[in-house]
Amino acid sequence: MVGAGSIAAAGQVEGFEVPLHRALTEPILLGGAPRGIAILNGTLAAAMGLGLQQWIAGLLLWLAGHSIAVFAAKRDPDFATVLARHLRQKACLSC
Repeated sequence: MVGAGSIAAAGQVEGFEVPLHRALTEPILLGGAPRGIAILNGTLAAAMGLGLQQWIAGLLLWLAGHSIAVFAAKRDPDFATVLARHLRQKACLSC
């Protein structure tokens, strides 16, 4: 039988609390966009700007891609994983 003194006022059981750092629960963003998408976008823009010597097109590609990624991350920081899962399981979920 659990004594009344072992349960805290907030309904938590003593000994089962773990301090959790905030950085472990927040998504990793780079400039407001998910890290992987920001790196991919920057790499493609740099390849276009440096490799193809299309500086303006590379800057426009980076600006548009990063802006779209930031807009989507503001609505849902995990949109990239959700989109990847949706594309992978598209046939399974069709009606």
